[in-house]
Amino acid sequence: MMGAGKTTLGRELAGRLGYTFVDLDEYIEQREGRSIQELFEAAGQEGFRRAERAALEAVVQDFEQAIIATGGGTPCFFDNIDFINQHGASIFLDVPAEELVQRLLLTDLSQRPLLAQKSEADLKDFIVKTLATRLAFYKQARYTVSGKRYNIEQLESLVKP
Repeated sequence: MMGAGKTTLGRELAGRLGYTFVDLDEYIEQREGRSIQELFEAAGQEGFRRAERAALEAVVQDFEQAIIATGGGTPCFFDNIDFINQHGASIFLDVPAEELVQRLLLTDLSQRPLLAQKSEADLKDFIVKTLATRLAFYKQARYTVSGKRYNIEQLESLVKP
């Protein structure tokens, strides 16, 4: 889920393992030549999700050993969670909704198309509802790690060959 720490932990984990780190949103922006926000504006969520799937497939083909930080919605569209599980060790970072909200309030929400222009109350409502709808997909990850903070050694042990 957005705010769970995928990018921060992914970068650290990739460094520890000597793997390539790929932030899927950054990869999409490079591939498409425009920001996620611009892609959402031009193609809508459906167009973005198609570009996201194509990028996910490309990353799997381009990098033999990589830690990929997907967007929070990535596992929830098409058969992405099945694709992810077939090609790697998926990890669901299970962070309580209230903690996600607090973390997101510390960021620039205008850079997140699904959160731009939301008040704190609207953000909390959105996170609670979105997490509830996405949970069925997230729970299909191979591993679930719960809590507000994570032990990087624990994550490393999950993905080491």
